[in-house]
Amino acid sequence: MPRFPFDAPLLLPYRSYCTGFVCSLKSSKVSAKAKQTEQQDDPGVIAAATAPKRDATLSDETLAVHAGEKMGKNGAMDTDSIATPIVSGTTHWFKSSHDLIAFKEGRRHSFEYGRYGNPTVKVLEDKISALERAESTLVTSSGMNAIVATLLALVPPGAGHVVTTTECYSEARAFIGDKLSKMGIKVTFIELNDMETLKDVLDQGDVTLFYTDCPTNPHLKCIDIKLVAELCHHKGALVCIDSTLASPMNQKPLTIGADIVVHSATKYIAGHHDVIAGCISGSDALISRIRAWNHDLGGAISPDAAYMIIRGLKTMALRVETQNHTTLRMARLLENHPKIERVYYPGLISSPWHHIAKSQMTGCGGVISFEVASDLHGVMRFIDALEIPFIATLLGGCESLVQQSAVMSFWGKSDEEKAKNGIKDNLVRFSFGIEKFEDLRDDILQALEKI
Repeated sequence: MPRFPFDAPLLLPYRSYCTGFVCSLKSSKVSAKAKQTEQQDDPGVIAAATAPKRDATLSDETLAVHAGEKMGKNGAMDTDSIATPIVSGTTHWFKSSHDLIAFKEGRRHSFEYGRYGNPTVKVLEDKISALERAESTLVTSSGMNAIVATLLALVPPGAGHVVTTTECYSEARAFIGDKLSKMGIKVTFIELNDMETLKDVLDQGDVTLFYTDCPTNPHLKCIDIKLVAELCHHKGALVCIDSTLASPMNQKPLTIGADIVVHSATKYIAGHHDVIAGCISGSDALISRIRAWNHDLGGAISPDAAYMIIRGLKTMALRVETQNHTTLRMARLLENHPKIERVYYPGLISSPWHHIAKSQMTGCGGVISFEVASDLHGVMRFIDALEIPFIATLLGGCESLVQQSAVMSFWGKSDEEKAKNGIKDNLVRFSFGIEKFEDLRDDILQALEKI
């Protein structure tokens, strides 16, 4: 994957090109004879015909707008509407028994029941597949549903072995440690980027799947996906990366070795703090296995929610570019502020994860965490003095959000548990939206003066 100029003074827009998603162009109705006549009469046409053909690959910006719709693979929607229609019907009818049999045997593309698939949802799945460079995508009712369906489908009870990291999403970590272990699944936790321990565990020869976040929340640590994939595949283990904090615009794990990528689509993909969803992308074979499990779990997303995400996705490239730009500038500013003790952001050259991020990401996203030079109550005064961001959980939307982790996510937890997760009383997580940088900068600086 081409590298992003992290070390440049400002983040520059980068157009990543799709290598496997080719748009289907409508064939011309002009006959061969007519074409020949035109070429004879118009020297410009001859010159154009002999010129090099335009590369048919498309940028992420264009795919986010058109993939699955005008440039759809299999015509999930037969419509001339620019906006994808919301197909709200829960069931679909067949013209005849022979028509039904053709559908059952895979000779006819259609839909049967809303829990198994929906035309509006299929458009969204095709759009995300194009962005992730994936053969297939399953959209689910939430990010946690995507994680659970993936683990249940790919790790066999009584025989499976999951290796995960202590830094992965807390609810996923709890599900793996508490629920999967009760199903007779072996679970091993390792520190992020502890490759020696990972090698030792893999040498046992029974690892089914490696799962982690990249980047992690809230400390924005990154794992070398390519290296992990090479190690795991050598021993027959699958690799699943939760790439939520990166978004498909900044990181494409499947292109550098991962087998499965999951997202909480609630964040950057939907991008407007108004819909909950998850998605899983990978090969047809793996997604088919996960889809079968998800049918049983009942994790279908509604067509209305799918439509909202489709609409939100069309601006994701613009939103993420702005968030990348704003967040890197703010991280650099805060890193040199006397009232900030430490900034966590892999786009910073000082970050221990910078070299990894630079090798596999095209931008580091819109979330930073930082430690304020104060105590619990001093940081509360800083949070309360902010005028633009909302005090709220979540990330990736148009509005900036801020939270003091010790109060929002770890309130009531023991000091031991907070220390185990690297949560200090002075830690702040800030998710930047698309507001103007100067407004956010001035707001943060004035709030720091209130400490």
